[in-house]
Amino acid sequence: MTKTKVCIVTGTRAEYGLLYWLMKNTENDKDLELQIVATGAHLSSSFGMTVNTIEKDGFKVTERVDLSLSGDSPEAIVQAMGRGTIGFATAFEKMKPDWVVFLGDRYEILSAAQAALVLKIPMVHINGGDVTEGAFDEAIRHSLTKMSHLHFVSHDGAGKRVRQLGENPDNIHNVGFLGLDFIKNTELFSKDEVQKKLNFQFRDKNLLITFHPTTLDRIPSVEQTQEVLKGLDKLGNDVGLIFTKANSDPEGQKINALLDEFVAKRDNAVVHTSLGQKLYLSTMRHVDLVLGNSSSGIYEAPTLKKPTVNIGDRQKGRFQATSIVNCEPICDEIVAAVAKGFAMDSRSVKNPFEGEGSLEILRVMKKYENPQDLLMKKFFEL
Repeated sequence: MTKTKVCIVTGTRAEYGLLYWLMKNTENDKDLELQIVATGAHLSSSFGMTVNTIEKDGFKVTERVDLSLSGDSPEAIVQAMGRGTIGFATAFEKMKPDWVVFLGDRYEILSAAQAALVLKIPMVHINGGDVTEGAFDEAIRHSLTKMSHLHFVSHDGAGKRVRQLGENPDNIHNVGFLGLDFIKNTELFSKDEVQKKLNFQFRDKNLLITFHPTTLDRIPSVEQTQEVLKGLDKLGNDVGLIFTKANSDPEGQKINALLDEFVAKRDNAVVHTSLGQKLYLSTMRHVDLVLGNSSSGIYEAPTLKKPTVNIGDRQKGRFQATSIVNCEPICDEIVAAVAKGFAMDSRSVKNPFEGEGSLEILRVMKKYENPQDLLMKKFFEL
């Protein structure tokens, strides 16, 4: 029997961590053939060349679509998107997948979707219907929804928004947040192992920090980062600061340069380009607080019973657990929010994104003997 070819596209370290168990379960399914396309930051030495992580995890990367990102200016990223569309067209024509699967809202993924749309390849979109008002990811996410044919959302509110966009309710499924599969299925590192791998000695209190560019904000991301670092500096030497670097959005490289400069002057801080999903979540498990504007503070931290200080507008509009403290990117507000987070007891917090995850996604996909039947879409009125 011919296997169904499932092509999973990934462009960043964070996205790969969320897709890991979908990849693994696809690989282990006797009826499916896993194809992987790595692109974006995975192929950049500036962002850790994390395609190597995918391969070290035992996966075969079927194709690499290099965007040749020459910088982090808006113009450079638009040019990279154009190269990406060309590269994905070539890759998909060679691979001839039955499904193309992607997650989220990245510009790399928009390039992949444009190619798949014209090539008439059915698309599966994960995490549609979310809201992030502070980034152009919002518009990309909704655009991907309209291009796609099968939708897996992380909560009921997101499913409602996908229906509002005119998608067939029969093709919308709430499976929870896919990244929680990793926590459920992985034995995380101990505190001693984390310290050894980070080459860092934990302090009395410790923070895991990721601050990405806010691509629609009127205040430049570099200025916001400077406020964040001023606030962290006020916490004193007894608070350990563990940074992971920003992604490849506009101003990302400038933010990373600020982090390098900050950490170089302090013995209570360390910065890593990429920790990989297991070490990242293990670190989250053992710190006292998650801080920044990464979605991991919204999605994964509540499952690990950690409070989050969510800074600025990048995640504005997302559904949130009660363990999230929101503040503006202003030094004194950040200090106050950290104090509130330290005082919070998150042991009983409920994560609103729990669900059936990757196994349910594959169960639904396998119901379609001919995915091509989904290509002719009808707009469903509410």
